[in-house]
Amino acid sequence: MNKLTDAIKHLIIINVILFVTPQLLKLDFTNILGLNFPKNEGFGIWQYVSHMFMHGSFGHILFNMYGLWAFGTPLEQIWGKSKFIFFYFSAGLGAGIIYTLVNYYQFNGFYEALLESGISNSDLTNVFNFSAGTNSQFIENANRILTRNGNIKIYPGMGNDLIQASNYYNMKAVGASGAVYGVLVAFGIHFKDAKLALLFFPVPIAAKYFIPLMILGDLFFGMTKYSVGNIAHFAHIGGALIGFIIAWYWKNNQFKSH
Repeated sequence: MNKLTDAIKHLIIINVILFVTPQLLKLDFTNILGLNFPKNEGFGIWQYVSHMFMHGSFGHILFNMYGLWAFGTPLEQIWGKSKFIFFYFSAGLGAGIIYTLVNYYQFNGFYEALLESGISNSDLTNVFNFSAGTNSQFIENANRILTRNGNIKIYPGMGNDLIQASNYYNMKAVGASGAVYGVLVAFGIHFKDAKLALLFFPVPIAAKYFIPLMILGDLFFGMTKYSVGNIAHFAHIGGALIGFIIAWYWKNNQFKSH
């Protein structure tokens, strides 16, 4: 069993404290510490760091902390504490930024269509801020707001645009998955022949094949409607991309003199 290295030990402790404490106090820190959409009034620049320490369920934190320990331990042993911490936060920040950029691009397509239909910026913000309940309840509420302010009737296509734009506007990302994907990719660069397996696919496969397949899976699910559950696939891809760039550079330059 891998020894629990210093940086990973402290990261796991912080994650566990921030998972358990809100439940004991019956408080929800997601609005403050989760990564909000930039147009949302709850957005704060610190959330690019804080969202990495928030998790939505026991299974979520268990999976991420296991991955951090299993794949991060040999990396910290190679790099040392300071270098590993720099890598971990770089991958997590990259994951959050790429996730935001993709969401902003997708949101903007729906948002521009709504503006062209005659709805004002302020009315759209009011609609998004009061989105709750089922889709039909959301549309009813949107109708009340838009009729009161501009006598705008929502037609079917506009309703879908409103729902999709509202989903992006109110989306909150939580979890260390992006940073852990960066760690996973770095592990694959250094230990490409290590055998890995998943519970739903228990056949061991070399890391050099297993990890690219996982990332391709995230790309497929992120670009289609087949994703199961509320998973930030592009955060995974973002963390993997930044992790690959840093780990590949370090590995290919660590023995070169300057």
